[in-house]
Amino acid sequence: MTVVKRRKSYRRQKVCKFCVDKVEQVDYKDVRRLRGFVTERGRILPRRISGTCAPHQRQLTVAVKRARNIALLPFVADIS
Repeated sequence: MTVVKRRKSYRRQKVCKFCVDKVEQVDYKDVRRLRGFVTERGRILPRRISGTCAPHQRQLTVAVKRARNIALLPFVADIS
């Protein structure tokens, strides 16, 4: 029987970008910031990938949806 040693992998803990910048409310008009939390397909990144805290993630989803409704962000990517 062979024994396989596994290396311990240390992953750096993700921090909320909104908390670091001390943002109280996520603004739907700040399209440059919102694009960082949306994939190229137009999907909102989940918390476990983006690293945002729960309150800011809730504000982020509302802000992205509002920005989509007034055409600041696309609903889906243009697939040609």
